[in-house]
Amino acid sequence: MKQSRLFLSLCAALVVFGAVAPLAAQAASHRSHSAAASKSKAKNGTHQFSGVVTAVDKSSLTVEKHGKKPMTMTFSKHAEMKVTGDLEKSARVTVYYKDEGGSPVAMRVVVKPQSTAANEK
Repeated sequence: MKQSRLFLSLCAALVVFGAVAPLAAQAASHRSHSAAASKSKAKNGTHQFSGVVTAVDKSSLTVEKHGKKPMTMTFSKHAEMKVTGDLEKSARVTVYYKDEGGSPVAMRVVVKPQSTAANEK
């Protein structure tokens, strides 16, 4: 009697493991794919920062982010920096930058269009 219970328990464990093993393999595959994607992004070295322009001049751009974790970043302008839109003070922007020598260098700036509700007021 004890042997049959042990045998049934073993069979049940094998059935459960047989059903779980493919899911575990799929999860491991997904984790390795996610790790590879984040490594390729890190190799590229491009980061982004969104916020409102507080200062802009010939050589630098300062952007402030509001919210739960407010933050201000000052970027050096790359010689071949691309700007999409009208870059001016108080504009909402996303800055794509690289860390060069420990300081952020703006490679591309995308200016967000103002909403029509703000224009009507």
